[in-house]
Amino acid sequence: MLLAALLLMQSALPPQIQRGQALFMDATNGCSSCHALKGQGTAVGPDLKLISQLVPRAIVTAMKGTLTQYVQTVKLKTGDPFPAMPGKKDDKTLEFYDLSKMPPELRAVAKADVDSVRNNETWKHPPVVREYTAEQLADIIAYVRYAGAGERKKVDPDDVR
Repeated sequence: MLLAALLLMQSALPPQIQRGQALFMDATNGCSSCHALKGQGTAVGPDLKLISQLVPRAIVTAMKGTLTQYVQTVKLKTGDPFPAMPGKKDDKTLEFYDLSKMPPELRAVAKADVDSVRNNETWKHPPVVREYTAEQLADIIAYVRYAGAGERKKVDPDDVR
């Protein structure tokens, strides 16, 4: 009964929000690889509920940001550097979410094996790499605003250009 009610509510969503949700939740390239909303996705990246109340142009600016305070470049004593989000740490181990993998892969690394951790200079936020159209960005933003703030208003693609 609950599942039927949820499916009915889902089908009642405006088409733009439905398209945005499909893009957001895409298993291989979607935002949900790093972000969670409405209990779905992976909570590796920042909580998008915080930006869901912003105007569309501000959200697209955040989406297209290539350098963020959250992403670091980790260089191990053996191997190539990789872009990472920090995870848990203790006296001997550091955890990083390896952003060179989609979805991000959690790696536990002995502190002694880390050569350096510095601010990211090369990783690009996936919306930049994927080159979404203005219509796709508007759809994703419509879903983020709906999922995070309950907003059902259409997002005009002209507002994200």
